Amino acid sequence: MASRNVLPGDIVTPKYANNLKLGPGLHQPQAASSEGSENHKTIIVATCAGTLESKGKNKYYVEANGKRYVPAGQEPVVGVVTARMGEAYRVDIGSAHPATLDALAFEGATKRNRPNLRVGSLVYARVSLANKNLEPELECFDGQTHKSEGFGELKGGLVKKCSLGLARKLLDPDHFLLPLLGARFSLDAAIGVNGKVWFKAPTVKQTIAISRCIEAVDERSLEKAELTAFLNTLDV
Repeated sequence: MASRNVLPGDIVTPKYANNLKLGPGLHQPQAASSEGSENHKTIIVATCAGTLESKGKNKYYVEANGKRYVPAGQEPVVGVVTARMGEAYRVDIGSAHPATLDALAFEGATKRNRPNLRVGSLVYARVSLANKNLEPELECFDGQTHKSEGFGELKGGLVKKCSLGLARKLLDPDHFLLPLLGARFSLDAAIGVNGKVWFKAPTVKQTIAISRCIEAVDERSLEKAELTAFLNTLDV
């Protein structure tokens, strides 16, 4: 399906209707079928304005560069712990409501052996539950392997806010920004689709360079060649 602009209420008809995976900005009501017909027509409704995108044959989402993150299941986010509530943590992920992270929602965690997060701690987590009537829930392990797969507490480094659109683009391995920086110096990074990028570099100058490059791509829409020239002017 080719990319196209959609508005709230627009009907989307997928080419392949089996095993649909819907991302943010889309809602699937009960399948509609014509009377006396065995052919079911799968209906998907856009819930926000943006660009309809697809990955593979059955994954669809709306690329909406809004200011507030709307949680969707299985998405990676960077959040900050704001409170501890018994056996769980409250985490700010930039959505309308804070998220809940169970103290046992880590790889290999038990009641005797589990991370002890403090208020202000950064975490890289996966949205395990997203429902408009409930607070979002987080887990710090992969939903299929139950391994950490990079999720967990983020120690050190710096968090940089960016647009939701750029955050999603940075998750694409083919995007030029992080590979270009990684070719110059070593760095660790965690991309949250909630518009937060965590990164850690060996030196302060390199950390500042990463921050400025993210700003340049996000605010000035620099392409690879332009960013390379900009990076060459920085003292790294």
